[in-house]
Amino acid sequence: MLSPYLRLLRPHQWVKNGFVLAPLIFAGKLLHYQSMVLEFSAFVVFCLASSGVYAFNDIFDREKDRNHPIKKSRPVAAGEISVLKASIIGTALFVISILGAGTIGRTFLLWTVFYLLLQFGYNLAFRNIVILDILAIAMGFVIRAVAGSLAISVVISPWLILCSLLIALFLGFAKRRQEIVLLGDAAAQHRAILKEYSVPLLDQLIGIVTAATIVSYAIYTLTPDVTQRLGSKYMILTLPFVLYGIFRYLYLVHVHEKGGSPTKDLLTDPPLLLSILLWTVTSVSLIYFF
Repeated sequence: MLSPYLRLLRPHQWVKNGFVLAPLIFAGKLLHYQSMVLEFSAFVVFCLASSGVYAFNDIFDREKDRNHPIKKSRPVAAGEISVLKASIIGTALFVISILGAGTIGRTFLLWTVFYLLLQFGYNLAFRNIVILDILAIAMGFVIRAVAGSLAISVVISPWLILCSLLIALFLGFAKRRQEIVLLGDAAAQHRAILKEYSVPLLDQLIGIVTAATIVSYAIYTLTPDVTQRLGSKYMILTLPFVLYGIFRYLYLVHVHEKGGSPTKDLLTDPPLLLSILLWTVTSVSLIYFF
């Protein structure tokens, strides 16, 4: 079993910070050494920052987590780590991440701070406002993508920002749905905002966002400005992997009642993981070799 301190940091969630690395690939900088160093440094900064956020999340949610069948094993809720120790760890991670962001660039530093402020805004207010709670989570992914572009001083495509926002909304609505299904009548006791949602509403929202994500990505791959920037007219060939990945995730949500932890679902479902790997390999091959 992992150390409670390691579980507090939730390293498996660092996969989400992969959005920071997206501009490196889609700006054609993957083989540029200095850009790789800067982007990897940006990735590390967001891993530290997000782990700090998770530490404080465990503190804020400790009472409610104790009534959750899965989250009750989190280190603060289970009493394995005290509130004081978790606070010290979280604060230290924030300080280190901010100092690290400053070495990358001033604008990148500002967006890192913006990310942290958004997370605190979510915990203190946004999480209690229906729809806005999911939008706040989704904006965290957009900030990652924008920060990644700023780290290597490239212009990020608006379509890539839109796709990041939509896929994050898709995952967020799916997570809310799984929470309601898993907790049933006790859902509102764990997270008050869940009483404002219903499975039919979330299914409609997921359907809308799914269609918008697919269409937006298809347009992204075909837009002349984007194809010229990427140096490839064949990015549309990556669409089947996106379609399969989204449909596979919907299958997991509706048939196997998953979706509560997108990162876990990604890392434990071989077909879903394979589709993402094939999308990545195909995208890199088309941009850099064709």
